[in-house]
Amino acid sequence: MKIRLAKHPSVLRRSSGQRFSSLQLAIAAVSVCIAVVGLSFPDMTRAMTAVPGLTITVHVYDYAQTSPTVLPQAKRQAGRIFSEAGLNVVWLDCATGPAIPDSKDPCQQAMADEDVRLRILTAPVQNFLQDTVLGFAVAPALATVYYESALALAKYDERDFEAPVILGCAIAHEIGHLLLGSNSHSVSGVMCAHWERKHIRLALMGAMLFSPAEAKLVQAEMRRRMTS
Repeated sequence: MKIRLAKHPSVLRRSSGQRFSSLQLAIAAVSVCIAVVGLSFPDMTRAMTAVPGLTITVHVYDYAQTSPTVLPQAKRQAGRIFSEAGLNVVWLDCATGPAIPDSKDPCQQAMADEDVRLRILTAPVQNFLQDTVLGFAVAPALATVYYESALALAKYDERDFEAPVILGCAIAHEIGHLLLGSNSHSVSGVMCAHWERKHIRLALMGAMLFSPAEAKLVQAEMRRRMTS
């Protein structure tokens, strides 16, 4: 929030003490506003809670050739959601075409049990595994999201800036199925099955998250995978 102090002649004639008092009142008002927002939307101000050592590695295959700005923002959004659930995320951008064999390339090495693959496709494919219009997941390690579906949902209200947020939530949702199971939809939060405009608004406020119960299950599944 920005405070613009009007340069009015009567204001300029006030004493320095009066100006300082006015500024103090303005700062106090801003502080109250911030406190009210924090109480109204605690998820926005809550500190990250990632558990040291609990890390999921995501191999990203961008077949849709997404915007160079949208995908990085989407990964940050998904990473924040998982961090709130206690997981650190490592993103590996992998080639989608023929690659020169390289033993040092982590994308060409055997996947560990705690690794998953994320495919970003252009448009939905016809299959019976469809989870939402935004993607689907195949246990134990393949998640798929649709880039054009995220863009279409964002452009519904002509708000292109929503695309990274929607795509990031979709990524978290589908990877969430890999950790929670296929029948793990909830009535609210990022694992909600049917997203409406109210869910997009919550996502923009940073409130589309895993529930505390889901977060415990996610952490337990990652511990199991890392010790299997």
